[in-house]
Amino acid sequence: MAKKTFESALSRLEQITTELEEGRPSLEQSLKKFDEGMELVKFCNRKLEEARKKVNLLLKQDSTLTTVAFDEGENGNQDLPE
Repeated sequence: MAKKTFESALSRLEQITTELEEGRPSLEQSLKKFDEGMELVKFCNRKLEEARKKVNLLLKQDSTLTTVAFDEGENGNQDLPE
């Protein structure tokens, strides 16, 4: 079985979202897809948190750089310092 990546999980999550929005699956199938989607969201959040921690560690390694907190904007996007 192939190793799950952030990108593959996000792609599957988008597919599930589309299927649920279109109302194709039955109620039972919808609940299963919703459950799968929630697990994918948890996986993606863990991967993003791991990435944030790695960035912070890399920034701390160079004494001329400082750790900058990620500031979430209105759309959940990360605002990066200029």
